[in-house]
Amino acid sequence: MDVDAFRRDGALHFDGLFGVDEVEALKTPAREGPGQRLRGAGLAALFAPATAVAQTLIGKAARPVRAVLFDKTPNANWAVAWHQDRTIVVRERREVEGFGPWSRKDGLLHVAPPIEVLEGMATLRIHLDPCGPDNAPLKVALGSHLLGRVAARDVARRADEHRQLECCATVGDVWAYSTPILHASERARRPVRRRVLQVDFSALDLPGGLYWAGVED
Repeated sequence: MDVDAFRRDGALHFDGLFGVDEVEALKTPAREGPGQRLRGAGLAALFAPATAVAQTLIGKAARPVRAVLFDKTPNANWAVAWHQDRTIVVRERREVEGFGPWSRKDGLLHVAPPIEVLEGMATLRIHLDPCGPDNAPLKVALGSHLLGRVAARDVARRADEHRQLECCATVGDVWAYSTPILHASERARRPVRRRVLQVDFSALDLPGGLYWAGVED
């Protein structure tokens, strides 16, 4: 595993990390749309191969702290402009310096943390269906994870300053990226179903009595 490349580029590909049976266990009924946040008993165990990767990339204490299923289909063929992930999911609201604003999505409490929290995280995308160049692969701006917090008005311009990579994949492949990396996704040119389970990992505890919500009830 080329950890140095991950630290330099902010993205790394893992071919066939999940086997056929492991992929089948991860498939779950989902509504069509941009993303469904997943929680449930035993869910973390299904991420074991991804957790092992995250522990190598960001530290042995890494564990899954959020999971989102993206289910793109011909009837739900959305596009996402260049952006930077900015929020985490926590158990309850506590006023801690540097954390905010707050929001609630799918019943879960989200907050924007200091950029240092995001810089210590890794996001792993587990591909449950093939994703070729015509089916809206994630695009990342390599090295942009080192920019710190980027103002929303500047994101597209800063992404254009970096080499951009399309993250194509086959079933069971995983793309890992540093959570603050700039990324985007276009509408599929030849849309077929494209499910991706995106899991955020952290090896750090939160300050001030804040706790990660995690992925299990």
